[in-house]
Amino acid sequence: MTPIGPVDVGFVSQGLLDTSAVILLGRLADSSVLPDVLMVSAITLAELGVGALVATDDATRAARQAHLQQAEADFDPLPFDAAAARAFGQVAAGLRRSGRKPTARAYDALIASVALANDLPVVTANPHDFEGIAGLRVIPVEAA
Repeated sequence: MTPIGPVDVGFVSQGLLDTSAVILLGRLADSSVLPDVLMVSAITLAELGVGALVATDDATRAARQAHLQQAEADFDPLPFDAAAARAFGQVAAGLRRSGRKPTARAYDALIASVALANDLPVVTANPHDFEGIAGLRVIPVEAA
């Protein structure tokens, strides 16, 4: 398999938001690129939770906690299940073959695995984080 970076996925009806896209929701430069149905994974909720817990000041902690609580209220997360675990093996092996360490971007590799297991594109403000993951469709977004 040839590693695929961001690709033009055309119109898709569903997409998996990564953590960067969840944080930017409501502040996107072009929301017309978003699929009609947006989802998150349990991995994204975990990453948002870690971000709040490691914040070094109260204002940052409060903002990060607000993102987590909004995501928990707005989405029923997709689990990291057996299918995602199988996909993760392919993701991690592909990243290693491309010279990238899967542990360096562990959350992204896990989110990509959930996307692949559910045949969903990843919506992200950081498309380079997903380079080297074969078969993954990426929808890049930017802040306004």
